[in-house]
Amino acid sequence: MKIKGLTKVEQSFIKRSGRTEYSTKLPYVVVQNFPSLGLLTSLKFIEWVAQNPEGVISLPTGKTPEYFIKWTKRILNGWGKRENRKIMEENGLYLIKKPSLKRLHFVQMDEFYPIRPKQHNSFYDYVLNYYIKGFDLDPDNALLINSDKITLSDGMHFSEVFPDNRIDLSLRNREATTSLEKIQQASVFNIDNWCTDYENRIRELGGIGFFLGGIGPDGHIAFNTRGSDHNSSTRLTATNFETQAASAGDMGGIEVSRNRLVITIGLGTITYNPECVSIVFAAGEAKAHVIKNALENGPDNLYPATVLQRLKNARFYLTEGAAVQLHDSIEKYYQEGAWTFEKTEKAIFDLCQRIDKYAHKLVINDLRNDKYCSLIPDLSITRVKEVIDSTKKKIGAGVKKENDQTFLHTGPHHDDIMLGIFPCIIPQLRIHSNKFHFAILTSGFTAVTNIMLQNLLQETLNHIHQGKIQMLEYPDFFKSGFKYKFDKDVSHYLDKIAARDEKGKLRGICHRITRVMVEIYNLRSKQDLTDQLEKNIDLLRSSYSGEKNPPDIQKLKGMLREYEEELVWAHYGVKVQNIRHLRLGFYTGDMFTPLPQKKRDVEPILKMLKRIQPTVISLAFDPEGSGPGTHYKVLQALAEAMRQWKKEKDLSALRIIGYRNVWYRFHPSEANVFTPVSLNSMAVLNWSFKNCYISQVDASFPSHELDGPFSDLSQQVWVEQFKRVQLILGKDFFYENESPKIRATHGMIFYKEMSLNEFLMHARELEKSMEGDITI
Repeated sequence: MKIKGLTKVEQSFIKRSGRTEYSTKLPYVVVQNFPSLGLLTSLKFIEWVAQNPEGVISLPTGKTPEYFIKWTKRILNGWGKRENRKIMEENGLYLIKKPSLKRLHFVQMDEFYPIRPKQHNSFYDYVLNYYIKGFDLDPDNALLINSDKITLSDGMHFSEVFPDNRIDLSLRNREATTSLEKIQQASVFNIDNWCTDYENRIRELGGIGFFLGGIGPDGHIAFNTRGSDHNSSTRLTATNFETQAASAGDMGGIEVSRNRLVITIGLGTITYNPECVSIVFAAGEAKAHVIKNALENGPDNLYPATVLQRLKNARFYLTEGAAVQLHDSIEKYYQEGAWTFEKTEKAIFDLCQRIDKYAHKLVINDLRNDKYCSLIPDLSITRVKEVIDSTKKKIGAGVKKENDQTFLHTGPHHDDIMLGIFPCIIPQLRIHSNKFHFAILTSGFTAVTNIMLQNLLQETLNHIHQGKIQMLEYPDFFKSGFKYKFDKDVSHYLDKIAARDEKGKLRGICHRITRVMVEIYNLRSKQDLTDQLEKNIDLLRSSYSGEKNPPDIQKLKGMLREYEEELVWAHYGVKVQNIRHLRLGFYTGDMFTPLPQKKRDVEPILKMLKRIQPTVISLAFDPEGSGPGTHYKVLQALAEAMRQWKKEKDLSALRIIGYRNVWYRFHPSEANVFTPVSLNSMAVLNWSFKNCYISQVDASFPSHELDGPFSDLSQQVWVEQFKRVQLILGKDFFYENESPKIRATHGMIFYKEMSLNEFLMHARELEKSMEGDITI
């Protein structure tokens, strides 16, 4: 149906998208890239403010609003600039007078509870800095959730009432059994009363007039998680695992977010004002599934955003990636442009999965009765046989042995290579004519929790006091000796893995920590070392979970992750000197991190390429993300380095392997290489991961898809992918195959092999989807 009630700004973006009709329950607007998503939301916001200068607004926190915030500040702060006027008018905003935001009323939509408002990871702090100060709003017109100002029993502070920051909501319904529980019970009811008052104050303002929100991995808006009542109001509530996993990065680990409650406005709060302009915006393919559920289902508690169907002014603003699973997008994919063999593959793979039927058992009516298979040119069973043959060819490419190659395997983070293509690498490592190099492009310090580092530093201090770090007694250790025998630290640890000696493994870690402490702090004596260890332990002990660490602690955490990576590949004899840690400068741990720079981020990669002279390069090849994240930035830095290298050398023979791991998947039609995975490979993956990636064993920063270590999720992905291939080839293709390797297959890895030119073309297209053409 046609989208009705569009504003001038929305009409402009709709026209540009070419999507003038929709089949979903709510209208949506699709934009080409992440900055355009921010521009659309910004112009729509300014357009609304001009008409509602005393209106009530509620704006989101997190990373998705990055360009909404940047565009709004740019336009308002540079209202008279010609280039800004041009951007506004080209996108349907024709305002002469600059709107004032001073009279707007702001409503904070959610917050962790309890949390100190001055912590940088509190939503209160985010709202205060990016909206109240950033947009020059009047703080007296703001309804904010400040944990310090919520009155508890006897006027006590939350740190006294809930000393471990845990709140037992069963106290609402059961008898308190201790004196502390009685105080906590009274305090819970005080918080409930505060929430009721907060709700009433919103309604006294007439409700929210402009709501802009993201959408979580379970479909939540604000903190209204899957299953929330559509008439819910402001309340203190628990969250679910998906939300806890998504919040773990902000909170310093799922150990914190799992036990922290939230205060959130309700779905009934958002929809109280029937005239509310309610916008959900989303970017990236990771959000595609929840967007599909939110837009293609009727009102349902399982899909919180379906409540917005109550509102005539509700919209979804999406990037192409976020919209990719919508029925309309699938129709567009098949109906527009030339028909390709990839479309044939996709249609037949999806048909087999949808009707749960093996490809060799398909009959012509199965194809004719399928909406998309029926579009295949010259439709016949021959097309199915072509897909079967193509699948066999992809497996053939996946088992091919490589000789005389120089491999450079790269990863954005320290476990990305392993989780993506570990079983693909191991067979090639066993061939002596091949050379191997590994490069991790960021320091990955955000994956190490404060408490883990604190414990390891304490253990190192204990080992020193017990005389177990004997290298400290060498006369030249603090001058130069600490630089040597990094390989010995690795070998020592692996020996202790073999011996199942946990104390010995810990001692190996303490040896490495000792070396990097001396390097980072330029220490000159054993006393200097113990003093610095104690200082770091005290700093970490006094830090709150999720607090941004100073650069020296970041480096210390990063070097621990580097040790982990060395341990993994040393299993197969790779020397420490062949594992490079580039620590690219864009990786800062800030809310909004900078894009890669040529001198700081590209030149180190170019120097490495020239030194190694690889013939095969692997890299994380993700689709459009929910913002310019680390994987995307690393890919663009690699692409630019290769463009520079290409100017100096003929790289026509260079091969690029694009892999994905636990964050994104290839559709089988997108990949051109399928590598079989055996149970043995899965066992080795799990054993190596859990023994070497010590910071990841407890899965402090898990995927929202699995409450456990990433190695378990990788295995789950490979098994699911294998099932899709089995539907095409049949189970007997594997268990009756002449090849022992094929017979032993119980998982499958998909990846895409490309020439350099093909990769650079993909990288440029991805750049357009993430960054667009306008610099903010």
